[in-house]
Amino acid sequence: MKPSVLFVCVHNAGRSQMAAGFLTALSQGRVEVLSAGSEPKDQINPVAIAAMAEEGIDIAGNVPKILTTEAVKQSDVVITMGCGDACPIFPGKRYEDWKLDDPAGQGIESVRPIRDEIKACIQALLAEILPVEA
Repeated sequence: MKPSVLFVCVHNAGRSQMAAGFLTALSQGRVEVLSAGSEPKDQINPVAIAAMAEEGIDIAGNVPKILTTEAVKQSDVVITMGCGDACPIFPGKRYEDWKLDDPAGQGIESVRPIRDEIKACIQALLAEILPVEA
């Protein structure tokens, strides 16, 4: 069975979208990937789109989504990124809070290190949730 990971940040326009993009690409379809925001914006941060494009990952077609209880219920792992107490808590779920700077309003030079930190977190997460294939 595929593990399911939900990324949550306030606007679902930067950090959570970059994390979802990396997990989708690096898991090669072996993980169900969801992202949402407690107060979603109307579009993805264009600087986040540009930073991910440098990595060969296209998140331009993504749309910010509102966080729902159903999304949390269907996820095995819930990773928050600065959304505070907006996420409902359900027993049996794995919760992590990644302390990452918000790329909103920042230029590409400031967003690249955030992107790279997210990639490192995703690689560590993948090593934990996916068994090594023989």
